[in-house]
Amino acid sequence: MGFFSEYLASQLHQDPIRLLAERKLQLSRISALRGGRDILVYAGDINASDQPTQIGYEDLLPFGDQLANLNGKAIDIIVETPGGYAEVVEDIVRIVRNKYSDFAIIVPGWAKSAGTILAMAADEILMGPMSALGPIDAQMQWQGKRFSAGELLDGMTKIKDEVLAKGFLSQAYIPLLQGISPGELQRAENAQQFSQTLVKDWLVKFKFKNWHTHSSTGAPVTEEDKKQRAEDIAALLCDHAKWLTHGRSLKIEDLRKMKLEIADYSVNTALAEAIRRYHVLLQMTFQLGHFKIFETTSSQIVRSVQKNAPVFPALAPPGGQGSMAEIEVLCPACGTQAKLQASQPGTPLKPGNLNFPVENAFPCPKCGFMHDLAQVRAQLKTMGLGV
Repeated sequence: MGFFSEYLASQLHQDPIRLLAERKLQLSRISALRGGRDILVYAGDINASDQPTQIGYEDLLPFGDQLANLNGKAIDIIVETPGGYAEVVEDIVRIVRNKYSDFAIIVPGWAKSAGTILAMAADEILMGPMSALGPIDAQMQWQGKRFSAGELLDGMTKIKDEVLAKGFLSQAYIPLLQGISPGELQRAENAQQFSQTLVKDWLVKFKFKNWHTHSSTGAPVTEEDKKQRAEDIAALLCDHAKWLTHGRSLKIEDLRKMKLEIADYSVNTALAEAIRRYHVLLQMTFQLGHFKIFETTSSQIVRSVQKNAPVFPALAPPGGQGSMAEIEVLCPACGTQAKLQASQPGTPLKPGNLNFPVENAFPCPKCGFMHDLAQVRAQLKTMGLGV
């Protein structure tokens, strides 16, 4: 029986507390099998296209928060992502590298686009048969559509070559060219160059730092050898003409053909089982309405679709103490219900109510699930409650 079938048969997906405990158990197993290294999960639901699952600026705070809970000398980061902003990846790498000199990436499923760029900053990349990285060609928004910067640049080159060959511009291209400014073309080139530069620099500095001799000849590896290998890999990862689609899956064998060293975790049966079990549990957790998870073996921050945090205005209590609102919050992780009170100064706290938090984060009193109350605070302000 597969792990997914096993967990379904045990109805684990119907008990958020058990699901959380099993996730922590598997993370602890992975850490132990990896020699006691710190472990951090940075995962977005690749199937939740209607939610902000990509690597974004809003991730820096929870990522740094969970990293602060760890105190080891080496770290493994489990990554699952459809992609995102390379600029944010650069910030994440700086945060990690300021704390750890030994950093590995574990990819149980997908780490596409910006996730692939993140993997290139690691000393070690661990993948299995189901794992996939992806091309790193930058993505752009234009006229409401998202597309590859490489596609745009390749298309412009094709038009240019056709004009040079025929001596005139086909009128079919005129509407397209009228909608693209030189600034947008420059932005596409800059985005492509930025991604490649990050990859080249990180491969040389981190991935190749212990590469001293050529495996085929035994000759010493020079700094120029490292730079050339890094440039070749970055160019291949960014070659839209080769991969044809931004969503292309690059498996272990594809990456090794690029002469990029990948560790296959499936050769270690116990480690492969722990990683696969955790990945199944991660997908089950996403099915509860969560779309992004940051967690360690002992803590977690989860972003969810906010369906259970409505604001219910209440009448001002007698005596003129001021207006008051009660907010019912239902924890999607464990089902615990809490009632928060937002009040003007001097208003007594009703029995059973909790004070609305000074910050926008409210931890579930039972399981610690972190609720983001930023939207609720905005609603309260419209009611004149400046909490």
